[in-house]
Amino acid sequence: MSDPGDPAWKPIQHYLGLTAFGINAFTARAAGDMIAPPHDEEDFGQEEVYVVVAGHARVTVGDDEMDAPAGTVVAVRDPALVRSVVAVDAGTTVLAVGCAPGCFRTSWRPDHFEGLPRHPTVEP
Repeated sequence: MSDPGDPAWKPIQHYLGLTAFGINAFTARAAGDMIAPPHDEEDFGQEEVYVVVAGHARVTVGDDEMDAPAGTVVAVRDPALVRSVVAVDAGTTVLAVGCAPGCFRTSWRPDHFEGLPRHPTVEP
């Protein structure tokens, strides 16, 4: 039996047999549910991205807590940073994607990105 505070878990990576990256969806049953408990990815060296697909969440990364309504994307590039996600509303759905740096190979050419801005924390 699962804890009533556990989100509904959809192991997308497992279901689709993906091996290039991990991807899971979590849907909160009630406001206040812990979608992603405090954890780091230091043992696995993963970067993670959290996408709030529906509802409203509160995301904490290190000492920073942020309001995350639907459409918010949070990237955690440092595997050692502790991160967590809590649902503000019942039905909040968060997509979590992760992989160790260096395993991704893009099919996009550098000229596809010419003139496009980057997040201020990303070095050129």
